[in-house]
Amino acid sequence: MPTRHIQVPFAVIGGGLGGTAAAVTAARLGLRVVLTEPTDWLGGQLTSQGVPPDEHEWIDRQSISPSYSELRERIRDHYRREYPLTERARTTVALNPGAGFVSRLCAEPRVAHLAVREMTSPLEASGLLTVLTEHEPVSVDRDGERIVAVHLRDLRTGDEVVVHADVFADATELGDLLDLGGVAHVVGAESAGETGELHAPAVADPRDQQAVTWCAALELRPGESHVIDRPASYDRWRTSVPSFWPGPQLSWTDVHPITLERRERPLFEGTPEEAIDSDDLDLWHYRRILARRMMTDDWAGHDVTLMNWPQIDYWDAPLVGVTPDEQQLALRESRELTLSFIHWIQTEAPRADGGAGYPELAPRGDVMGTVDGLAKAVYVRESRRIRALFTVTEQHIGREMRGEGAGSAVFGDSVGIGFYRIDLHPSTAGRTYVDIDCFPFQIPLGALIPQDTVNLLAANKNIGSTHITNGAYRLHPVEWSIGEAAGALAVFCATSGRRPEDVHADPVLRADYQRLLSGRLGIALAWDDEIRTGGSRSAAVVTAR
Repeated sequence: MPTRHIQVPFAVIGGGLGGTAAAVTAARLGLRVVLTEPTDWLGGQLTSQGVPPDEHEWIDRQSISPSYSELRERIRDHYRREYPLTERARTTVALNPGAGFVSRLCAEPRVAHLAVREMTSPLEASGLLTVLTEHEPVSVDRDGERIVAVHLRDLRTGDEVVVHADVFADATELGDLLDLGGVAHVVGAESAGETGELHAPAVADPRDQQAVTWCAALELRPGESHVIDRPASYDRWRTSVPSFWPGPQLSWTDVHPITLERRERPLFEGTPEEAIDSDDLDLWHYRRILARRMMTDDWAGHDVTLMNWPQIDYWDAPLVGVTPDEQQLALRESRELTLSFIHWIQTEAPRADGGAGYPELAPRGDVMGTVDGLAKAVYVRESRRIRALFTVTEQHIGREMRGEGAGSAVFGDSVGIGFYRIDLHPSTAGRTYVDIDCFPFQIPLGALIPQDTVNLLAANKNIGSTHITNGAYRLHPVEWSIGEAAGALAVFCATSGRRPEDVHADPVLRADYQRLLSGRLGIALAWDDEIRTGGSRSAAVVTAR
């Protein structure tokens, strides 16, 4: 087949939350956009990676990003329209279909994907947005400081598609364009000497990358048996005890992410039957994405929860800075760890009500868009990060470094706001949790713009953050806001004829761009001072992790 060429003003490579937000924002503002994604679902960590949104306590109470709020309401409205909710659930403004306590919106990844495609559908029909799912980037053409084309492989046919654009956004999960295009970037942890951060390691370590997790969905079917085959690597994970971990990975033992104290976290506090109507702070209710009690009595379904627990964090090997074969091995082992933990739960796990094993737990592939119940893609917490015009460090947002009541740094080039604790999971360098309190923060424009490439924008976890601050800027609503700002910037540059770095450097241009964000798009660029200087995550979410 001949190579297919596409020419557009704006190309977004990677269809996670950041990429989707960038593409939808630009297309709604009238720019023609191509959006590519290696899986067949858009939405990244919310959908193909199977992670309910990690959000802050103001997400339902303060206007932050109208388009992100729209996505959340589309998810809720799907349940109101299509599911037999009880009257109480249907009339709850902040409907939480799963009644999980990790988020105020625990919902099925499949439904989240439908909501995302509702947002893209009219744009695709108009011709402003072209979506290429199951396409991965394989190479990048550069001309000096510019990227001129990205070569994609159609994963269904093997055919090549070459996308030419005036502006590109790297919204891939691992910052693939940074590597393919020779864009200056950072991998792993910087040293304290380089960043001056209190919690950075003494020596830089590229292999210090947060664990990935291959999530899965489980349904509670009382009285039935759904035991999966014993994975070939089961004995390895059953006996594995990392030096920084208090017990085998296949156990209910883990550590509190803040205090690092050993703890036991059962799947159920009582019997599985009691869990249906309870609000226990156990693993089942942590990321439950479908609650039987939300439905009328004639509904035939059951509780479904999302496995994204410390026991299935894969920290044996990194995904970035390794050979393709090493990366594929790490991905296979991550899947095998999750399958091993499912088999252990079904057959050997101590039950709170006595005995061992929960054979009544069934993998729900349809919830994840797969056959085996595992997510389509691994959950990635850390990516390559650009050498940016500005890098956010712990000094800008960390509560300990800035001092109680000081609040986060105020950025004159803010393009959005966000909040999450600096939450670093155990790493592939053998480091345990690093969990640091921080203030609600802003997203600076300079963090989205590389130092050495004039027409590339970072639109995911690859912005100018450090290994430390990535732990706060990597979550769902922040990633969306990063992508949203990148999409609006592409439009602003197309209409003004200026480069991203020009907008950042010129106070007049920057103010015009910020008026586009805050005026036409309604995006909040600053927190109220009371929140910025004193906000802290809700106790329920802190305790849950």
